[in-house]
Amino acid sequence: MEFTEVIKGRRSIRKYADKPVTKEDIEKIIELTRFAPTWKNSQTARFHVILNQELKNRIAEEGTCSFSKNKLNIQSASGLIILTTVDGIAGYEKDGTFTTSKGTHWQSFDAGIACQTFCLTAYDRGISTLIMGIYDEAKIRNILNLPENESISALIAVGYAEEAPNAPQRKEVSEIMEII
Repeated sequence: MEFTEVIKGRRSIRKYADKPVTKEDIEKIIELTRFAPTWKNSQTARFHVILNQELKNRIAEEGTCSFSKNKLNIQSASGLIILTTVDGIAGYEKDGTFTTSKGTHWQSFDAGIACQTFCLTAYDRGISTLIMGIYDEAKIRNILNLPENESISALIAVGYAEEAPNAPQRKEVSEIMEII
């Protein structure tokens, strides 16, 4: 698939076919995702992969802040990725001071790059994704026993699309670009 096609074709998918995504599929996606750029090459993104239906259902029931759409998205997807980032590294110097005026925000920036790289790589391999931001971090942390030094950045549903939605309307270049 051409890169332009990947950028323009990837969609947030909310309806998945009953076809499993395998551990090997996810490993191949993360193999490429690990090349996403990060703050001073800190590589702080972590991918907690859930392919077990019972565990996915528990996260859907207990970790979605009663947001029914995310509950259904997680339950219908073949897998769920809990994207975390290691705290206190991106944007920091070794002595713990901030290098950037953005403070802790840089950690989110790196997580966003990793998330987008993951989703585009998955799409290129025929696997669909949905990035979700409504979740109960404390409950998911407890369910999965996540390391204390990691923060959840996003939940990513993965699976094979049952249907491909049309592209949403995009702003014109003239609306988002300013030459100074």
